[in-house]
Amino acid sequence: MRIALFATCIVDAMYPRVALATVRVLERLGHEVVFPPGQGCCSQMHVNSGYFADAVPVVRNHVKAFTAADYDVAVAPSGSCVASLGHQQPMIARSAGDEDLARAAEAVAGNTYELSQLLTDVLGVTDAAAQLGSWFPHRVTYHPSCHGMRLLRLGDRQKDLVASVADIDFVELPDAEECCGFGGTFSFKNPDVSAAMAEEKIGNIVSTGAELCTGGDASCLMHLGGAMSRRETGVATVHFAEILASTRQNPLEVSGPVELSIQTPKARRAASSTPAPSVPEGGAR
Repeated sequence: MRIALFATCIVDAMYPRVALATVRVLERLGHEVVFPPGQGCCSQMHVNSGYFADAVPVVRNHVKAFTAADYDVAVAPSGSCVASLGHQQPMIARSAGDEDLARAAEAVAGNTYELSQLLTDVLGVTDAAAQLGSWFPHRVTYHPSCHGMRLLRLGDRQKDLVASVADIDFVELPDAEECCGFGGTFSFKNPDVSAAMAEEKIGNIVSTGAELCTGGDASCLMHLGGAMSRRETGVATVHFAEILASTRQNPLEVSGPVELSIQTPKARRAASSTPAPSVPEGGAR
């Protein structure tokens, strides 16, 4: 399958390792990952702040980039941004009186999956250890971000994938469905409320005894990770794609900056020549 990667702004600018991990996981399953040039923001920041007119060219750019590309499905390591494509982009186009753009946005959104959706619903991945070779011998808890949980209705897809990683010590997070307080521009406009919400969430994370808190949105993990670092809790955050990409041969290092090593081009070519784990019958299409 040919899969287009929608990297998203925050991943591209601040957490490129999440995009790298996403590519590694999909290539490990034998799929080709392409990166449509010209892609940018999903327009979520503009829309959430009420700047509908300013969001229109951003929507148009996204639709143009992904309409012009050749792929079977698109994927993004962000429930928030995928939700924005379907929940906001058609609405913004119609608010500008552009029905053609609205329909095109709906078509692009309808073929774009959040990573756990793609892995579970399309590619049939339910056991990360067996099907992806994922290995991560650390104590981890999981925070479900609001957009993925409430708009995309991801349920336990992300959590179940993480819990199926080999040798992981997974522990449930108390009051997991409570918001972390980020909310995009909400955290800038209402910093005191945002910080208070983060404080409560951090208390629950620390209570689990976990080394790391994982999730599916880099923005929420940035918010929590920064707050926990300032409080010197000893707990870091990491995107679930990085945990899935971690293997015995190339583990996710958790001492110092939490990140995967970046293979050299020669190593990547060697890895790509290794037969990929098989997907259960009826999984990939």
